[in-house]
This record gives sequence, structure tokens and C-alpha cells, in this order.
Amino acid sequence: MLDLAGQLHEWIEEGREFAVATVVAVGGSAPRPPGAALAVRADGTAIGSVSGGCVEGAVYDLCLQALQEGETLVERFGYSDEDAFAVGLTCGGTIDVMITPYDASRTPQTAALSAAARGEPVALARVAQGPADLLGRALLVRPDGSHEGGLGGTPDLDRTAIGQARALLDTGRTGTVELSEDGSHCPGGLTLLVESAVPPPRMIVFGAIDFAAALVRAGKLLGHHVTVCDARPVFATRARFPDADEIVVDWPHRYLRATETDGRTVLCVLTHDAKFDVPLLTEALRLPVAYVGAMGSRRTHQDRDRRLREAGVGERELARLRSPIGLDLGARTPEETAVSIAAEIVAARRGGTGLPLTGSGTPIHRAEQLPQAV
Repeated sequence: MLDLAGQLHEWIEEGREFAVATVVAVGGSAPRPPGAALAVRADGTAIGSVSGGCVEGAVYDLCLQALQEGETLVERFGYSDEDAFAVGLTCGGTIDVMITPYDASRTPQTAALSAAARGEPVALARVAQGPADLLGRALLVRPDGSHEGGLGGTPDLDRTAIGQARALLDTGRTGTVELSEDGSHCPGGLTLLVESAVPPPRMIVFGAIDFAAALVRAGKLLGHHVTVCDARPVFATRARFPDADEIVVDWPHRYLRATETDGRTVLCVLTHDAKFDVPLLTEALRLPVAYVGAMGSRRTHQDRDRRLREAGVGERELARLRSPIGLDLGARTPEETAVSIAAEIVAARRGGTGLPLTGSGTPIHRAEQLPQAV
């Protein structure tokens, strides 16, 4: 739901009534993950999606029903053996959808939408499965642990939910958490959907070359805030990189040392010049970022590997380096190379193999590992 925060916040400001259908659980192969949402206004206007088309019509009708009745409900949709074109998921999976009517009185939810619309990091925990009197109860959690609302159970339940929500918010992830009503971490019939709204992850592209321009566009497609950094002002220009969010003229290692990164940051080193690469990668491989890749031939990689070892980079740090950067797609052009790099970034983030799905037998949609409770 927080993915629609900008539009939903506007509806609240306008005094509109609407219902939001949110995917709260998936089973098997399902097209949208937990947190995907469809919102329907009382006048029939709709935004978002919960299934990519399979069950949108039925969920739309349930949203209108929820608006009329004023009650939260959960509905399961799955594949129909009798009629694959009936209401259900033709991909073979199941999804549980929670439908909730909204107005300004739902304080934690509206506060979360407002914060997300302003670009502030926030998590929203809602009871997606459990006793009827708790269903839909919400708790807003900020990075510092401050919160609004409550789940309606014991103080221990709220305390545990806050810890779980902060753990997911720290990594910018959305997922479900199984708890007991007393707040213990053992699964006991209570399921929380925790949605995180965080600023876009950063992609920093080092090296203002033609391949970088294509990678910037790919990074934007993946939802990154993209920075291009190069020490040469003649190449690092807005005219050459109109799609970049930020262009920095500085020595790459010096900029990386001074700028903010986190566990979602992607670093792509395209300079393939030892005087830039070695000090930059020495810094990069010691940071807790999501991905570090470096362009160059295999010979360049071998020389760079030797220089990094001489600079004191250890085996564990070197094992994090994706070099030569990208997946083997047979790419030739800058655009093809950008696709190759983007594909490796997605595979690294989602745990993919990079192999063709045809004949692989691996699941198309993998369950993500959630952070441990704190």
C-alpha cells in the first residue's frame, strides 16, 4: 500500500473515501509480492494492482463492498482446476488479499501514508491474520523506534511488532511475520504484514563513459537514485548524462569515502583504469553495500586483483567483487551491457541463478529470507 502513498495521501487530503486491497500472503507462483495494492475510490476510480490482471475485477468489487459495509475482510484467490479463466490465479499460486476501507480516522495508516508521501522512512505493521477483533489493526513505526497506534493485544505484542518492523525497515523490505498473541516470537496464529517505505536505493556509477549512460537508464528503470562520478569534468556533464539524478566531479575513492551508502547501495566501477579502480575498490569492498561490480577484460581483472592484494585487500573482501561485471549475455553494445549488469544486480538482490528459466526447474518466485527479530 505504501507504494501508492503519494496518490492515497492526496485522496485523504481531498476528503475522499476509498478502500485498499493489499496482498498479505502468497503461496506457490504468484505475480505480485506481499504489499502490492489496489486502491478503489467510492466513485470507482482505481489505481494499483494485486495480481497483474488475474483477479483485479473480483478484488475491485470487494473494495466497493468494503466501502459500503465499513469492515476489513480477507479473501483468498487461487487457481481453479475446473476453469482456468474463472476468478483465480492462472499461474497456479494463491494470494491472500486484505481489503480495508479508509478515511482520515484511521490514524496510523493515514500517518504512514503521509510520511511515505514526504519521502520519510516508515514501516506500517498490520494484523493480516488472527482474531477478528485484531484484524486490520495497525502500528506505525519509525527508524528510531517511535510509533503510533497499536495492534490491540498486549503491550508485549506491540513491543515485539515494533522490533520486527524496525528490522524490516532497516533493510527497506516488506514481508510477513508470524507471532503469538502474547507477543512471543513463536508462530501462534497471528500474522503481521510489515510494509516499509524508504528512499530509493542508490546506484553510484563511477566512470563517465558511454556504457555509463546506458547503465544510468537501466538503474532508473530498477528504481535507483543514480549518481555518476568521474574526476574528469569534461566528461562528467549533464549533457552526457541527462537521466542521472546527480553528477559529481571528484576522485571516485574520495567521493565514496565522503558520501552516504547503506546495505541497498549498488556500486558500479566502469573506469577500468588502475589509478581510479584500485583506491576506489579498496574503499568499496570494505563497505556494507549490496553490490560491487567492476568492468574490464579478464586480463584487466587479473591485474586489478593483483594490485588490490598488494593494497592490502583480503580474500573475504575480494570475494565480494563482481568482476568482470555483469552476466554472460553475449552483450556488445552499451545498452546490451547495461542489461547484463542490471540482470546481475537483480540476481544478487533476489538470489537468482542467472540461468535461463526454460528447463531449469527452479522456482520463478522465491521466498525472501526476513531479518531475525531484534
